Amino acid sequence: MKYYDYPKLFVLALPVTIFFATFFIVPMVQLAIIGGSSDAGLSAYFSIVSKPRHFESLFATLLLSITVTFSALIVSTTAGLFLVRNIFPGREIILSILTFPLAFPGVVIGFLIIMLAGRQGLIGIVTKGLFGEKTVFAYSILGLFFGYLYFSIPRVILTIMASAEKLDKSLEEAAKSLGASPYRIVVDIIIPALKPGLIASGAICFATSMGAFGTAFTLATNIDVLPMTIYTEFTLNGNIAGAASLSIVLGLVTWVALFISRSLSGQTIAVSG
Repeated sequence: MKYYDYPKLFVLALPVTIFFATFFIVPMVQLAIIGGSSDAGLSAYFSIVSKPRHFESLFATLLLSITVTFSALIVSTTAGLFLVRNIFPGREIILSILTFPLAFPGVVIGFLIIMLAGRQGLIGIVTKGLFGEKTVFAYSILGLFFGYLYFSIPRVILTIMASAEKLDKSLEEAAKSLGASPYRIVVDIIIPALKPGLIASGAICFATSMGAFGTAFTLATNIDVLPMTIYTEFTLNGNIAGAASLSIVLGLVTWVALFISRSLSGQTIAVSG
């Protein structure tokens, strides 16, 4: 029978408990109370489906986050496996370039997309010279997609590379000796082995995309995503209760995604934003 020094455990756990309660539980409870304090009461939490603008904002945010997540997983898995299994001059430079966006806040990434595909961006200049008409998509859902993808790839590729380094190459060699095609090796061996890392990094990517504000604030002039809708309700409409209820909904959607991914991967997932 194990003996636990409960007084010592209590002393050790007290600072963490105070910090968690002060900076998480109390603000979330206050946010939930404010969300239900309007004339609509608790029904304010259902405005996400009852108000067309709020529902469209949620749908656009979910669709964008899911698309960014799958795109980041495809790009990062391909690049991560290649970088892990190939040593060549300039490899570290390529890896540093792929992870460099971690140093940028969302607003800077938004400006980068504007410089690339904005009204005075590089793509616009090139297309005007070639076709006589500028191609501008920085302020559309496509521009937001590239912005989110840009800051999502570093978060995914580092996790994938860590998982890829643990792959047992003898399984792949055995499969080759038995006549398995490269496609079957990827589907039956590599992807299952990377599954925990794929789920964990995908959850981080999804959660970060759902709540990203800086890039959306810089680019989303023609579209509404949920963080921008919350910002508009709070600042322009003065609807503090509505902004609070939408914030709770956004938090719940993200929490559910993280909970499911943790259950599937069996790992603890932390969001970096």
